[in-house]
Amino acid sequence: MSYKQLEMTKIKLGILGAGHLGKIHIRLVKELTDEFDLVGFHDPNKEISKSATKEFGLKAFRSIEELIDQCDAIDIVTPTLSHFNCAQHALRSGKHVFIEKPLTNTMEEAKKLVDLTHEAKLSVQVGHVERFNPAFAAAQPYFDQVMFIETHRLTEYNPRGTDVSVVLDLMIHDIDIVLNVVNANLRKTSASGVAVISDNPDICNARLEFDNGCVANLTASRISLKNMRKSRFFQKNAYITVDFLERQTDIVQIQDLDPTDPFGVIINPGKDKKPKQLVFDKPTVLETNAIKEELRSFAYSIINSTPTKVSAEDGHDAMHVAYRILDQLSFSNSIFAS
Repeated sequence: MSYKQLEMTKIKLGILGAGHLGKIHIRLVKELTDEFDLVGFHDPNKEISKSATKEFGLKAFRSIEELIDQCDAIDIVTPTLSHFNCAQHALRSGKHVFIEKPLTNTMEEAKKLVDLTHEAKLSVQVGHVERFNPAFAAAQPYFDQVMFIETHRLTEYNPRGTDVSVVLDLMIHDIDIVLNVVNANLRKTSASGVAVISDNPDICNARLEFDNGCVANLTASRISLKNMRKSRFFQKNAYITVDFLERQTDIVQIQDLDPTDPFGVIINPGKDKKPKQLVFDKPTVLETNAIKEELRSFAYSIINSTPTKVSAEDGHDAMHVAYRILDQLSFSNSIFAS
């Protein structure tokens, strides 16, 4: 797809929500001038609306209906409680939809939205932004039947986002990554967690077991003293580390011994097995903005009439696993309370 073609088919985009993340979307969409014509935004909060208008010189629409009517596509960056109603309205008006994660507030809403997406035959993309993290992109060619995954997503405390549990706030990113990497049915879920500062769980550890034998241990915390977003993937003869925060990828592969390499790191697998060699690789990680890339991908799916990279079904599946984990947390808490 050339930029000349894109210029001829610019997408009229409207943004719902101009809070912290909404403003980030506005700024990045304004930079995607080959893909989008940013029509304006709507935010029911008058102070936020006034601030965004002043900062970006962008038209603030008085209602969702007025904005949707003027657009080809809608970018939903509102609180999770309103995701379903906003997306439903846009789809029934014949508009393509980008919707921030989590897809909706409840599984019932998620199922209805997936059904509506199929009926509408429009592009719907969910904002699981880590799929577009350049460190993850650099690691993807190396994945080959991953059998063990360990993830840590830790952040310092911030009141923003504590209206939902740490599972839906943070862990859902890693759930989506795990489901994307492991192509197998989820067999068993177990979890433990606790609410420390907010009224919802602030720290959680979950274990996912898949039919193919893969196991994923996920830890998420929003009461940490430092920030960390790191995942480790283990497969036969390889170990892959993806640092989503620092945007670095490291690969360690076990290969047959190369006698011509004087600096090779040799390991001895044990009795009756030939020595092996560790090969270290650090793939090039591109300097890209993940949110900008996911919005660009959304534009391409509309222009080319191709499936979105993170579909409504993907958003639904990540939520389904997240709620299985939350059910485990509720069960654990009820035991402790008894």
